[in-house]
Amino acid sequence: MRRRLAALAIAPLLAIASNSQAASSDPLGDLITSVISGAVPGGPVFNLKATLYHAGAKGVGALDSLGCKVVAMRTVAVDRTVVPRRSVLFIKETVGLKMPDGSSHDGYWYASDVGGAIKGQRIDLYTGRSSGSMSQLKGLNLARLSAVKVGDFTGCPPH
Repeated sequence: MRRRLAALAIAPLLAIASNSQAASSDPLGDLITSVISGAVPGGPVFNLKATLYHAGAKGVGALDSLGCKVVAMRTVAVDRTVVPRRSVLFIKETVGLKMPDGSSHDGYWYASDVGGAIKGQRIDLYTGRSSGSMSQLKGLNLARLSAVKVGDFTGCPPH
C-alpha cells in the first residue's frame, strides 16, 4: 500500500520531469522510477510503442497465452523476445488512470499475453470488455511508454 501511495504522490513530479527533459537518457528519472517501482537501478527499462486491445476486438479471447483470464488494465501482450512473459512491468505513464472498479491505477501490468502483431519494441495493453474501455488510455502518448521490469510472477496475474 505504501508503494502505491508513494507512486501516486510522485506521479505529477514524474510527468513534469519527463516532459521537461528531451534527452533520451534521464538518469534522475530512472532513479526516481526505480525507487517508486522497487526495481534495481540499471535494471531492464523498455521504451515501447503501445497499442490498445479489448475483448470485443476480432480474435481476442477471454484467456491470455498462459491460459489465464485477461484482466482489464493489467494484462499486457508482449513480444517475448523483447519482454519475457511473466514479467511484472511498471509503466509510469499509467499511474493514476481510472481502473474499472473506480480506483486509481498503480502502474503495474502483467506480461501474460502475446500477439501476432506484437513485434519488437511494442506492447498491447488490454483495456476491458468493449471499445469504450479504451477511452482511459487514449490521452496517453502511446508512441512512447517507459516500462521497467520490476519482477516476475507465477501462476496467473492478480485480478
